[in-house]
Amino acid sequence: MAAYDTIIRNAEVLTPEGLGDHDVALADGKIAALLPRGAGNAAETIDATGQHLLPGAIDIHFHIRAPAYPDRGTVESETRAAAAGGITTLFEMPISKPCCNTAEQVEIRRAHFAEHALINFGLYAAPGDLTTASVAAMAAGGIVAFKIFTTTAPAGRDDEFLGLSFPDEADQLRALKAVAATGLPIVVHAESAQLLASRNHAARAMDPADAATHLAARPAICEAVAVAKLLAMNIEAQARLHIAHVTSALTVDVLRRFAGSSDFSAETCPHYLFRTQADVARAGVFAKINPPVRSQADQDVLWSALADGTIGHVTTDHAAFSYAEKLASADNFINAPPGTPGSEVLVPAMLDAVARGRVGLEQAMALLSGNAAERFGLEGKGRIAVGADADLMLVDMKGVTEIGRDTLLTFARDVAQLYYGARFSGRIRGTLVGGRVVYDGVPVGEPGWGRYVSPKHRTSQSNTVSA
Repeated sequence: MAAYDTIIRNAEVLTPEGLGDHDVALADGKIAALLPRGAGNAAETIDATGQHLLPGAIDIHFHIRAPAYPDRGTVESETRAAAAGGITTLFEMPISKPCCNTAEQVEIRRAHFAEHALINFGLYAAPGDLTTASVAAMAAGGIVAFKIFTTTAPAGRDDEFLGLSFPDEADQLRALKAVAATGLPIVVHAESAQLLASRNHAARAMDPADAATHLAARPAICEAVAVAKLLAMNIEAQARLHIAHVTSALTVDVLRRFAGSSDFSAETCPHYLFRTQADVARAGVFAKINPPVRSQADQDVLWSALADGTIGHVTTDHAAFSYAEKLASADNFINAPPGTPGSEVLVPAMLDAVARGRVGLEQAMALLSGNAAERFGLEGKGRIAVGADADLMLVDMKGVTEIGRDTLLTFARDVAQLYYGARFSGRIRGTLVGGRVVYDGVPVGEPGWGRYVSPKHRTSQSNTVSA
């Protein structure tokens, strides 16, 4: 009888000890053994000659919003695209309709994802009314973290942001303290509501079709001030604070100045690392993102922050709107909806950075996977080691990934203009979730295969959904 379910042979394998020549045996969704070349036997063998076997990416910042907006994609369509991008686990943000701000809504979101997801998923919740009982109930539901905005709710979207937007600083401090009591992280979209209101008013006198108008409406000072206030408040609150999508040199300076003052971490995204405002100007409102993509000088400082550990995560902020929604505001950066798809860009872009010598392979995988598993308490993920979950990707480091409408699987491929024409060194050849191949050049995974993930001190629930 076969000793293992699957053996992946002949790949260069990235383990916590570095790159090595191992055959990797999988059984019951776990990594069962690191074998000498040619050893062992299994029911299935994958020949990975010429490829690297890496931990699957853990995307800690992802928006799907289904089933409320099927014209923007579904859980099935977007997890299929994520699998093609080497992502084996994603964390869904709470901007659903209605907002994921109660234990009941957490269960509704969990059940919907469990029925349709091809890859693993965790859920964020909004802290809602900030009462101890409500916040504790959501934490008990197995969420990975809480999320808040320091901005006001967008016009007409109050139900999506109820209990999520806290523009008042006193409420922000209350949220930090309420979440600190659960032991879970709190992730913050940090921009000063007061400064945004002032700058947005001034920007309305500018040409709305000009990408520079968006920068004027949301300058770096808005982000940096909000981050500085949060970090100052967290000295008292002592929450596990995480700053979402850092965009600017000014904010990096703030993060460095507060180093060691409390337990905080930060992330940035490929659009801030690989694109500048000039690229946004070429793509138009299809490349409008909040906070905005900024200058080459900002981008250079973001790379330095990755190098010195000031920023420890790179994530997509995958936020897809429909082509019709973007097109309706084609000449208006103020009114256009913000967001771009990134599920199939994240890993290829960082592999390209490895090829160009901007980061090492080990550091790239820490930024994409290992640091997320550690920060959010995902035991068994983010590494290739005996006993770890078999969430893996096979990568051809000599291959090329081309980004265009016809190469993307995301439902939002029509609004991915920010990356049209991009060529990245490195190509994902296969993705495994729980030991099963879900992508091998084309999606082969089945909806419902993805598992609900929870922090190690929480009890993860089954993904089984009753008929």
